[in-house]
Amino acid sequence: MDHTNSFRFFNRGPSPAVRLAFFTSLSLLLMFVDARYQYLESARSVISLLTYPFQRLAATPGDMWQATDDFLTLHNNLIRDNNLLRRQRTADAGQLQQVQMLKTENDHLRQLLAVQQRVSYPSQLAEIAYVERDIFKRRLYLDKGAQANVQAGQVVMDDTGVVGQITRVYPWVSEVTLISDKDHAVPVQSLRNGLRTVVFGSGDTTELALRYVPNSADIKAGDVLVTSGIDGIYPSGLPVAKVEHIEHDPAYPFARIRCSPVAGVDKYRQLLILSGIPKLPEQPDTTQDVSADKVPKGKRKKP
Repeated sequence: MDHTNSFRFFNRGPSPAVRLAFFTSLSLLLMFVDARYQYLESARSVISLLTYPFQRLAATPGDMWQATDDFLTLHNNLIRDNNLLRRQRTADAGQLQQVQMLKTENDHLRQLLAVQQRVSYPSQLAEIAYVERDIFKRRLYLDKGAQANVQAGQVVMDDTGVVGQITRVYPWVSEVTLISDKDHAVPVQSLRNGLRTVVFGSGDTTELALRYVPNSADIKAGDVLVTSGIDGIYPSGLPVAKVEHIEHDPAYPFARIRCSPVAGVDKYRQLLILSGIPKLPEQPDTTQDVSADKVPKGKRKKP
């Protein structure tokens, strides 16, 4: 095929400069007519309507790529935010537990201060340093010792009742034997009728026992036992225990009485040490014989 014949029209037509001037004039004329009379608005609408599906089809790959990128970005952001929120929740839960613990200790300290103002004996606050690891020994150690004028025999209590007694004193710490210890005994009396007895530890922090109480003794479940103060160690009137269960067996002369301690023996870290309790006079020595010069003359034996 001869290519010269295919371009014969353009070779015989107007020159490029003339064609440029013609089409430029035509464009300016159409722009003027469209701007002045808006004759081409309907044509533009029809053309836009016809070409819209092709525009959407051409833009579909880009839109799908952008949607996929947005989805992946949103997914990664959600995972990161979720992890941050979980870590923040864990940290907030730990702080909340600390705040609740501090609030509980604060309330307990307020109650101890109220007790300290009510008791008629000098007292000082102490905190538990550590607890005896031996489960068979109900002992704990306070952060106050000889340097704080703590002495053996002083009573330790919380805001509700007696916890134990100072048994050993070191320079910076002191050892407390709990009332629940098996070898510990506290002289008590019933708050209802004044019946005097002795409560013994059972080795369990939740249980005490009354021993050698006759079956005929006037004691009932629910009776509150307070210190009698006749031993010269525990001041009178301090709550110690509450009678929980009484069992009578005709085969035994004594009743089996189970009590629960009033104080939080194994609950709190802050305790109150009582001091300055007046000592009772020493018991007389009954083993010595009465001297001869104090025997009446009429009663003296003749040699």
